[in-house]
Amino acid sequence: MPEVRKVAVLGAGHGGCAAAAVLSLRGYEVRLHSRSEQRLKPLRQGITVRHAYEGVASPALLTANLNEAVQGTDLVILVVPSIAHEGYAKALAPILSPDQLVYLNPGHTGGGLHFTAELKKAGGPTVRLCESTTLTFICRMEGPATVGIYRETARLRFAALPSALTSEMLSLLQPLFPNLAAAANVLETGLMNINAVIHPPGVLMNAGWTEFTGGDFLFYKEAITPSIARVIEAVDAERRAICRPFGLSVPAFIDYFHDAGLTTREARLSRSVYRAMQESGPNQTIKAPPSLNHRYVHEDIGYGLVPMTEFGRLAGVPTPVMDGLVTLASTAMGTDYRKTGLTLGRMGLTGMSVQGILSMI
Repeated sequence: MPEVRKVAVLGAGHGGCAAAAVLSLRGYEVRLHSRSEQRLKPLRQGITVRHAYEGVASPALLTANLNEAVQGTDLVILVVPSIAHEGYAKALAPILSPDQLVYLNPGHTGGGLHFTAELKKAGGPTVRLCESTTLTFICRMEGPATVGIYRETARLRFAALPSALTSEMLSLLQPLFPNLAAAANVLETGLMNINAVIHPPGVLMNAGWTEFTGGDFLFYKEAITPSIARVIEAVDAERRAICRPFGLSVPAFIDYFHDAGLTTREARLSRSVYRAMQESGPNQTIKAPPSLNHRYVHEDIGYGLVPMTEFGRLAGVPTPVMDGLVTLASTAMGTDYRKTGLTLGRMGLTGMSVQGILSMI
């Protein structure tokens, strides 16, 4: 395949705006899609980029028409919540062509498997699909048309489905995102989802503070206290235990957090998650969610912890802390995340063994 030049970015939140702006500034033809015309309105005068990048970017096209955004592009990047993957797979099924690349940015946990299963179910073509563990940029919207990009996510884990295509797809996407680094497979990218490790304990154990103040406090610096940090460490120990039966040796949360450029070397050496949060420069100003009705709960539990525990049960790995957080969230939100979240069945893995999954991916 020739080099990627025409890119569709689906999703106009902070991650989508950051990707669309940076790629536009680098000279790519970018089409930015949002399902809401109202969301696109302030972006039509340009996307202002601040901090690690500076400038005003003007994507070639801003549209609420999915067909208009996707047809004729080389690469389709989905920068949307995991809960939207199913809907996008169904909508893209009649639009995508086999020669297009699809990149889930990010795939979170099981996103590539879920999207592929839904695309097939909807009669879509077989496409070359890949995912990364998290967003390519650490960023937040600072205004309706202003995105603050604090830095690239360093050494961002990346894999294709199947993994035999990872090397080819990495060579095609690294010119756009030089920070991508090959992972073993989409299980490794999925089980490196550190949002599911940190956000559920942080938001659930601060539920009262969140509901009383509307999230008017710093999530990483103030909400992650020493006791909450110990829960994060316990969740992380379970995550790493799940990886072992699948032949994956993954770094601890604190090592990955450091390698991604999110905390200091001294914090890493201390092995203290609490200290790592205190010394997380890129996250210092990020506020807590305004309520529990937020992706830190719906996505990071339903599409983060739930699929992790599903893989754990399949492999015979107990996950009592993760299970407790899922139960607590389900009770607090009045939603059974075990039913609404991402199960093995929804990832197209019903009845498969550990070895069967490894062979498939």
